[in-house]
Amino acid sequence: MDLGAEAERENQTSVQQFLLLGFPGSWSFRLSLAAVFSILYFLSVMGNTFVIVLVRTHPRLHTPMYFLLCNLSFLEIWYTTAFVPKAIGVMLGTSQTISFPGCILQLYFIFSLGSSECLLLAVMAYDRYLAICHPLRYSTLMNITFSAQLALGAWLCGFLEISVLAALISRLSFCGPNVINHFFCDIDSWIALSCADTSLVERATFIVSINILLGSCVIILVSYIYIISTILRIPSAQGRQKAFSTCSAHLTVVTLWYGSTIFLYVKPSAQNSLDLNKIVNIFNTIVTPMLNPFIYTLRNKEVKRALEKAIRRM
Repeated sequence: MDLGAEAERENQTSVQQFLLLGFPGSWSFRLSLAAVFSILYFLSVMGNTFVIVLVRTHPRLHTPMYFLLCNLSFLEIWYTTAFVPKAIGVMLGTSQTISFPGCILQLYFIFSLGSSECLLLAVMAYDRYLAICHPLRYSTLMNITFSAQLALGAWLCGFLEISVLAALISRLSFCGPNVINHFFCDIDSWIALSCADTSLVERATFIVSINILLGSCVIILVSYIYIISTILRIPSAQGRQKAFSTCSAHLTVVTLWYGSTIFLYVKPSAQNSLDLNKIVNIFNTIVTPMLNPFIYTLRNKEVKRALEKAIRRM
């Protein structure tokens, strides 16, 4: 065995603790930011929990569409929980360090849940396509069992895809510095610290991004092309409005989510605009999950009616 090579390898992998930089600034700025994160996190968890409870307690909402919506809300709760509590600790200076295994675990769960969300939004678009383009066959084509299978497939594919990236990143060498320029273990900011060649990880990240983001985006785009063409053929304005109202909330959520996510991850290189990425990540990982339940509540007539009934019962 080459002892020199072994010693060099051990020295390269000596960094086992990382410091999350967060948002540098004065104490009052970081305290204000932590307060904003806390409020948005609370609204996100409460809003998404409310959607799940509302759907579960109203029989009229026991349909594949709202089953998928419950999956989305459940996913959003864990997605924000995977990083917001730690991010608040980083801003307050009480929990800025994270171990190498802890960073891998956080990265894995955040990106697996994010990938699952992309696929779940594609499944929801397919559900709306069947409901609007094939209304007479919808109940046979999309039943609860089939929607559960599609949802399970979205969860499994999201977690399996990111396991490849997590495995590749776990093999990288980190020999200093150990300051991650982010408020969580983001791929771009973390691999920038590696003293090994990261080209394989960057290529793998790009390929996974193409598979998950653009693959699901194509499904959504094709579904909505058929949906819009079907809606335009409806003779009455009231009929067109009713058909569009069933998918307008989903379309709004898709636009918010994919706009920021594609900006962040569909790019060949990970070495630029890390500070800009942090700002976009706030929108992508905190603001959007907080807005989703409000969008579905305000733009969906059935959910609105169920909400009004729930309020009257109080």
